Amino acid sequence: MPEKKTTRRRTPAPIDNSYGHLPPQAVDMEQVVLGALMVDKDAFAVVSELLRPETFYDPRHQKIYQAIQNMNMSEKPVDLLTVTEELRHEGNLDEVGGAPYIMELTDKVASSANIEYHAHILAQKFMARQLIHFASEVETDAFDPQVDVDELMQHAEGALFELSQKNMRQEYTQIDPVIKEATRILQAAASNTGGLTGIPSGFTGLDDITSGWQASDLVIIAGRPAMGKTSFALSIAKNIAVDYQVPIAFFSLEMNNVQLVNRLISNVCEIPGSKILNGQLDSEEWKRFDSKLRLLTGAPIYVDDTPALSVFELRTKARRLVREKGVKVIMIDYLQLMNANGMRFSSRQEEVSTISRSLKGLAKELNIPILALSQLSRNVENREGLEGKRPQLSDLRESGAIEQDADMVLFVHRPEYYHIYEDSKGNDLHGMAQIIIAKHRKGATGDVLLNFAGQFTRFQNPEDAAIGPSNEGEIVGSAMNRDIPIPPPPSDDSHLPF
Repeated sequence: MPEKKTTRRRTPAPIDNSYGHLPPQAVDMEQVVLGALMVDKDAFAVVSELLRPETFYDPRHQKIYQAIQNMNMSEKPVDLLTVTEELRHEGNLDEVGGAPYIMELTDKVASSANIEYHAHILAQKFMARQLIHFASEVETDAFDPQVDVDELMQHAEGALFELSQKNMRQEYTQIDPVIKEATRILQAAASNTGGLTGIPSGFTGLDDITSGWQASDLVIIAGRPAMGKTSFALSIAKNIAVDYQVPIAFFSLEMNNVQLVNRLISNVCEIPGSKILNGQLDSEEWKRFDSKLRLLTGAPIYVDDTPALSVFELRTKARRLVREKGVKVIMIDYLQLMNANGMRFSSRQEEVSTISRSLKGLAKELNIPILALSQLSRNVENREGLEGKRPQLSDLRESGAIEQDADMVLFVHRPEYYHIYEDSKGNDLHGMAQIIIAKHRKGATGDVLLNFAGQFTRFQNPEDAAIGPSNEGEIVGSAMNRDIPIPPPPSDDSHLPF
């Protein structure tokens, strides 16, 4: 008999799942949440901030939750029968599986005790799906050789920022710990004879009104060209970093870092800016340069001259500066040169509004003051007289949102520029500048007179200007010895998202 052939059964190859992934989901938990919403009429209030229709993975559940959401917004009772009727009215009942499926959802849950925990998981799954979609789009564009990489990075950063803003949930705080913190700040202020609770500007009259630059505040410093906005900002930066040794970051969108430092050297060494450029210093100026440059050397000033800086780049850099360098004040020169690349806007005004709102949000997030320079419109030039040339809040250029978002708005105004040499109180305005506090959310408004030495790009207290340049070291030394309560740097970066 012929030998019977034996057939070897082929062993199936192992299935490789490394490239096959289901999107993050929890359909069973979605059913439990929807069932709980129909069992407990108060459950929706617990999850309404966490869940949106698109949070649900199953399209049927999206429609059911949308119906429940609409009913709650209309203050209609929510239960098995009313939701079924609402879906029938919307024409979606058959699409979601009919009345039997709605009944099945309510059978899956007996109470809503854990609904917040379940809703939080669904929100996390939804955010994970969004991030996967975001990463997929970025990857696709990155493979496209025609896509500019710099533009792609700007777009990706903007899209990620929008994603984080949409999914941000602010938790409430019981008032007791807030009272404790407010009391601590009050006690610190009471123990300080200077009355400052924030970062000192170094200008006595200004600090008397503001009590220093306050944590989480957005301060707008505005003025027309040639008023000395940048000089004023640099004088503040010098006072903060050199006199008080408080770390400060200066983002310069208009000048490069060498130009900026040249102006600081002119300010500190009291050498005309023109001589800093051409190097034609006389022997006395060289001596002053050699003796006073040490005040700037080692000062905790961090300069960034990235042109056309986006608000998203600023956010990333600011977080790192606060975390790594302990920066306690951020200055931006100036707001209108920033952009919000990666986001679409119907107008420049809408973009500026987004920028100012983002700056305020960043100040709150980092819990430090942000001082942003801003341009004023030409309306000032068209008005006549002493009061006519005085800047107004309505002169803020391109967006009323700047005024709305700012905690404080300061105008730098030099009447002398308009050939006005005396104010309404009879003060001599030769060589003087008015710092007009036009908005102050936490205190009074008013005017402060400062001395302005244009050749040195320098603002000074009138009393300090009278002392003279030879005593500069004594002025700085006395300022550094003042008892100024400076907030400590964050103990960690756990409060920073991402």
